[in-house]
Amino acid sequence: MRRPTPRVLDGAGTVVRLGLAAVWLVSGAIKVSDPGQTYIAVKAFDVLPAGLVGPVATALPLVELVLGLLVLAGLFTRWVAVASAVVLVVFIAGVVQSWARGLSIDCGCFGGGGEVAQGETRYPEEIARDVGFLALAAWLTVRPRTWASADGWIRKGRAEPEPADEPVKTERT
Repeated sequence: MRRPTPRVLDGAGTVVRLGLAAVWLVSGAIKVSDPGQTYIAVKAFDVLPAGLVGPVATALPLVELVLGLLVLAGLFTRWVAVASAVVLVVFIAGVVQSWARGLSIDCGCFGGGGEVAQGETRYPEEIARDVGFLALAAWLTVRPRTWASADGWIRKGRAEPEPADEPVKTERT
């Protein structure tokens, strides 16, 4: 079996990068457009002290938008992928703990959120979806090189050899 060429891997990485960017940008935009519902969704997990629900509900969509913009631009791709993975693990843990505690909530990951009727939860689907997003972040952590990325442009700028200085001529006396 032939190994994929770097060009194929760069193309696949670009698709992965754009996919992860879309996840963060869509999720963040939905949450920022309805801060009240985001507050309800964060509160429904019942893990934060009351004083932290508001700040987390305010910061969460902003963090998602920043991650989305950075990964879209391909700037600090590996570090953004690691940060994305950490956020996704926290999201997965939140859903798992809700399920384990018998809470009946919608995670609100892409709008909505809060308490739902018993039997209306979709925990397995939410966890599977977030594990899929985690796989995207893992790919970019291991192989952040993609097409049309700021990282690539920066790398090209640094890769160009600097002109060699002319040897210094010394006079002999």
